[in-house]
Amino acid sequence: MIFDLIIRNASQIVTMEGENLGVIEKGSILLHEGRISKVCTVKEGERCDAKKVLDAEGMVVMPGFVDCHTHLVFAGSRTQEFRRRMAGASYEEIAKKGGGILSTVKATRHATFEELYEEGLKWLREMLRWGTTTVEIKSGYGLTLADELKQLSVIRSLSEEVPQTLVPTFLGAHAFPEGPSREEYVNEVIDLMLPEVAEKGLAMFVDAFCDSIAFSNEETRRILEKAAELGLGIKLHVDEIEDTGGARLAAELGAISAEHLVKSNEEGLRAMAEAGVVPVLLPATTFFLKEKARPNVDLMRELGMQIAVATDFNPGSSTIFALPFAAACGALVDGLTLEEALKGITINAARALGLADEVGSVRPGKYADLLLLEMDTWEELLYLFNRNSIRTVIKRGEVVCAHE
Repeated sequence: MIFDLIIRNASQIVTMEGENLGVIEKGSILLHEGRISKVCTVKEGERCDAKKVLDAEGMVVMPGFVDCHTHLVFAGSRTQEFRRRMAGASYEEIAKKGGGILSTVKATRHATFEELYEEGLKWLREMLRWGTTTVEIKSGYGLTLADELKQLSVIRSLSEEVPQTLVPTFLGAHAFPEGPSREEYVNEVIDLMLPEVAEKGLAMFVDAFCDSIAFSNEETRRILEKAAELGLGIKLHVDEIEDTGGARLAAELGAISAEHLVKSNEEGLRAMAEAGVVPVLLPATTFFLKEKARPNVDLMRELGMQIAVATDFNPGSSTIFALPFAAACGALVDGLTLEEALKGITINAARALGLADEVGSVRPGKYADLLLLEMDTWEELLYLFNRNSIRTVIKRGEVVCAHE
């Protein structure tokens, strides 16, 4: 058999399979028709023929990164809010004075489709340079039917342009817009927005910001039960500002993931573990906001939860788009081991999107989403987190980005 591509002589192949990282010293990977055919020894790889060969000597090979929580389609800047926070104002104080999410909503509503598309394209290209081959993108900066559909349509158009796999999530329940009452807006999301989003096939998931400054547990339940009724997957922002019992709610609703979890209680985390809800930590947000609270990683570890890590890239609470930095924050800020942090941006992030059978690890049959990194050992990715060591990005068997 003649393979499409052979990656030969890798110093290390970090498969993400098994309890640790499944590191293979000195190996080769055979690719065919966009998928991984075989992971083998260097000698075995030398006996195989391929249309193309990549010499990975001195390189570490690992799966493409999966960012399972972003808000990258937006307009405007919140630089002045950043100044205010550095001067002592809290995120909640800024939000209550009309800043925060609502300031980005105003800018996004005023932006054209083309402007949002170009900005989104810019960020996705940056993410690709840093090894991100799968990206979840939420709406939630429109908060009207027309503007939410505009954001989701931008995501669909971007998916046709960029090499990455994009996973669209409807987040109409991100904040309460000015004008309608809480009840009126919740009804608008349920009766108007959700059916339209589902009918047009613009989202795989529906998310809701369930917290003290956002949607109540009951409002969230109503919205997400309607989403499930329409056949859409469920994700939740929970317990970031206060412990409102959002983790338990995620378990009760059968969500695929619950995200933030900074102040989730033990009962909620145990319920999530029993229900198989993937915890998604956003440590770059904790770092950016200078928050003191930390998620209960020790309990998650004790419960055997598969912890994912994401950037939460957005203009207000995390301007970080490079997953290696987010993973390093997972270790330095949230207390993950290096192995947990790296699995957090690969196989466990894929689990948080329902894509673990397709991406996130190096295993025969999976899509060939791979990175070649110029480093001695995989640990350097997090140790030298501000250095981009990625030399080649492969998406479904094709080289889509190469660095000198």
